[in-house]
Amino acid sequence: MSLYHRFAPTRIRLGSPFFIALVSPLSQADPLPTTLDPVVITASLLSETVKDSLSPVTLISRADIERSQAQTLFDLFRGQPGFDVSSYGGPGQGMSVFLRGTNADHVLVLVDGIKIGSVSTGQAAFQDIPIELIDHIEIVRGPRSSLYGSEAIGGVIQIFTKKGSATLSPTLSTGIGSYGTTQGSATLSGNLGSNGWFSGGLSGFDTTGFPACRGTSSAGCFTTPDPNTNDGYHNQSGRLRLGWHMDNGMDAEINWLHTSGTSQYASAAPVAPYGPANYPMQTAQQILGASLTWNPTETWQTLWRVARSEDNSSDFYNSSLNGQFNTARNQATWQNTLTLAPGQSLIAGTDYQDDELASATTAFSQTSRTNLGLFIQYLGQFGPQEWQASVRRDINQQFGTWTTGSGGWGYSLTDRIKFTTTFGSAFKAPTFNDLYFPGYGNPYLRPETSNSLDMGFNGKLDQGDWSIHAYETHINNLIEPYVNPATFAYSAVNIGDALIRGLETTYDTALLGGTVRVVADLLDAANQTTGNAYGTNLPRRAPQSGSLSYDRSLDRQWSGGVTLRAESARYDGLDNTYRMGGFMTADLRTEYRVNQNWRIQGSVMNLFNKDYQTAYLYNQLGRGYYLTLRYAP
Repeated sequence: MSLYHRFAPTRIRLGSPFFIALVSPLSQADPLPTTLDPVVITASLLSETVKDSLSPVTLISRADIERSQAQTLFDLFRGQPGFDVSSYGGPGQGMSVFLRGTNADHVLVLVDGIKIGSVSTGQAAFQDIPIELIDHIEIVRGPRSSLYGSEAIGGVIQIFTKKGSATLSPTLSTGIGSYGTTQGSATLSGNLGSNGWFSGGLSGFDTTGFPACRGTSSAGCFTTPDPNTNDGYHNQSGRLRLGWHMDNGMDAEINWLHTSGTSQYASAAPVAPYGPANYPMQTAQQILGASLTWNPTETWQTLWRVARSEDNSSDFYNSSLNGQFNTARNQATWQNTLTLAPGQSLIAGTDYQDDELASATTAFSQTSRTNLGLFIQYLGQFGPQEWQASVRRDINQQFGTWTTGSGGWGYSLTDRIKFTTTFGSAFKAPTFNDLYFPGYGNPYLRPETSNSLDMGFNGKLDQGDWSIHAYETHINNLIEPYVNPATFAYSAVNIGDALIRGLETTYDTALLGGTVRVVADLLDAANQTTGNAYGTNLPRRAPQSGSLSYDRSLDRQWSGGVTLRAESARYDGLDNTYRMGGFMTADLRTEYRVNQNWRIQGSVMNLFNKDYQTAYLYNQLGRGYYLTLRYAP
């Protein structure tokens, strides 16, 4: 079981040169070209533009993914507003996402509306999700428990796969790169007669990798790593979505996603009489869902969805099974959207979740639990004002009844500048590891709870689009691993409180014939737990971070770009024992359009071969060269 590596920033200096350099106005900015505002649904369960959302929202489109030439979600998430991302080595090794300073298991993750993640650890296996099969990603920053229930303390990440198209549309990609990296994907979408559509895809990724850890069995790696053996990774995935429009006005959809991965981890420690050991891990995620949407009247839409998501992992000691954790979530949702009047909507519904855990190696005293949720939300617009209010009641088999709520208000100061403020409460039910893992779990734990406040401005000007948001989150009953001073044994206890404050800024503009995006984050996440750890910085959070991207088309065939990412020093360990230095990386990319259908992409990641860590003693990718061929008619 992985121990819970928690928060970690230091105090904010609002006037620091790092921050000022990132958010200073670009004096030679050109007017941005006119584009349609992208539409999202995750923040309010209702289609709305990013500009109209009262909650801070980021949308990453398929074009953004391909333009960035990211190899994994770790590459893609780094530099997004509100994100800290840590990795236990290269591709396929464990990965944690910290959103707005909250914990890695305080982020709700959905795929096509279906909740995913491990019931035992409480985290989604981002490292196994193939980036080539993703259509777009919506990210909501801030609490959403009043709509989604447990886990959405820091925010929600929803990944969407591609729907069908009116005509037959194939895509292909294949690539090679440093560290023995090869990848390939193929997708096909189209229609099924006059009323149906389909979209499917296959993806493969393979890398020989590099030694994941530079530590020792007592510091960082839980076993003595082999510095001369690469820790590789192999992934193969497939997806399928089918949809039909029926004569009675109903729309039906079925979606399926399966990923499987094998990551290697080599130890140099001699294990008599066998010598050095290998610790491969096999993982698999599967999602299967069906939904039905119907409009009984012009003002009423109803949605039914049933789904099952699975997260399975097996780790081995050489060829012997060392640990196995197979978890599943059975889900059912009924959601109703009513249009009360122009600009006013009411959304109400219920959802049910049944969590299951099975292990061939570990005896848990409890292996299942259920949760029933009831929620209602009102959205209204009155002239320049927008209102949003929601409340949810969760009835959990283990923890009883929990009520969460949120509210938001927006005011358009002009037709281009808008002020928003939101407040929300959230909770996180303890995981099965927290409660029942032998020798560690504590069945008397209480859920973690939080209260958050956000205030900000969004602007859309001729010279660029900008936003600035300040937020504060109080978290109570944090679940932390406690070390018994007499026995040195770990156990999970509710000993933690945290106070998190932050500031996020984004700026998009046109400059010198290209486009520029600037992101800057300030974060102060402090441990408020009484005792020796009081006032320490919560682990793996950079108090200052940001990114600067520039992309430009040189002519009809050539285009290119550069991304700079910077993160200040941060700590690992609740007591701030380990300090990881700050760093800056640079990525270069170029693309050559052979013709209307074929493109060749090339990139250099970590151009200056910066040696840095996002988790103490775990290596990160050095300089890497990658080449990709894409076909998309």
